[in-house]
Amino acid sequence: MPDNRQGISLRAVVPNAVTALALCFGLTGIRFAISAAGYDPHPGDWERAIGAIIIAAMLDGIDGRIARLLKAESRFGAELDSLSDVIAFGVSPAIIMYLWSLQNFPKFGWICALAIAVCCALRLARFNAAIDAEDQPHKSAGFLTGVPAPAGAGIAFLPLYLWLVTENELFRNPVIVAPWIVFVAILMISNVATFSWGSIRLRRHIRLEAILLLALLGTALFSEPWITLIVIAVGYIAMIPFSVRSYAKVKAARQIQPN
Repeated sequence: MPDNRQGISLRAVVPNAVTALALCFGLTGIRFAISAAGYDPHPGDWERAIGAIIIAAMLDGIDGRIARLLKAESRFGAELDSLSDVIAFGVSPAIIMYLWSLQNFPKFGWICALAIAVCCALRLARFNAAIDAEDQPHKSAGFLTGVPAPAGAGIAFLPLYLWLVTENELFRNPVIVAPWIVFVAILMISNVATFSWGSIRLRRHIRLEAILLLALLGTALFSEPWITLIVIAVGYIAMIPFSVRSYAKVKAARQIQPN
């Protein structure tokens, strides 16, 4: 008789293990934040907390590619990836930013921290609900809808990056941090068209320059990580108006095409 039991194929273990590892790094960021806030006797600091989330983002960026390379894509992997993203880029940033700043904002600090966690979950639920939909105008045009979860987490940490570089307590003021967190949360669930890096096609005459830029960027992340992350976060925010304009052009071009 045929074996009808369902399970995960051996080749699917690798990408799913990478996803689970990203989840573990996301939770480890919370552990370091608790230590840095003084609630845990073990050593740890804010830099490690942020570093753990960055590693989780890197792992999140390669698990899907590994799955496609091994031809091991599955609905199980997609669901696990979403659950990992909610924790690593929603729950973890919410707790880290609460322990770092928002706990000093009575009544509203925790609500603002919840905003980014809930909006991350809502974004991923919307993505999963539409994963099989044929009509996805942003995706079909090479754009994303709203700010993706890893980018949202990275942008949410901008006040913390600035504080690490300048040691200026102004950037830790919850009156400044709280509106910023809410703003990023709204961007995650918005219908704003944002660039999808996977759909970017470079012209032949600038490919070598792009490789050089990526190499320099990687070097900068190791030598001056916080300044580099500030530049990346600010640059990403500055690109949003251009992505909206680019999508508007694509949408207009599609509308005037003959059926």
